[in-house]
Amino acid sequence: MDLLLSRVKFYDNRTNGQLYVGGNFFCFTLEDTVREVPNLPVEQWKIKNQTAIPVGRYKLVLENSPKFGPDTPTLKLVPGFSYIRIHSGNTEKDTEGCIILGYKLGANGVIVPGTTRTAVADLKAILKRTKEDVWITVANID
Repeated sequence: MDLLLSRVKFYDNRTNGQLYVGGNFFCFTLEDTVREVPNLPVEQWKIKNQTAIPVGRYKLVLENSPKFGPDTPTLKLVPGFSYIRIHSGNTEKDTEGCIILGYKLGANGVIVPGTTRTAVADLKAILKRTKEDVWITVANID
């Protein structure tokens, strides 16, 4: 199964995107600021807990997280990052490099409260049902 995180709006302190599952729009995303400088090592542009992960294709697995609980969607082998989770939250203060989901996006680019936990639970349910490997492609759209 393939997921696509298409980053579409870039702010100074957050990044908004859209998550597609199997080619269909699923929900909105919120991440930290995109700071990636192509062809430079991650350690030259990353600010800990304030930087979105690099563009790329990553395996997505469900694993237990001490912070977010069982079956937390987790991206594997992200260069320069570890424990990149997909979880609930509302603002960039909740991300720490991870990906936040929500069904509604406010005009200010934050996830509307009350839509984030449902989006995460719905994604987990889809991932639990699939029998195939799951991959997520993260792309910046200008």
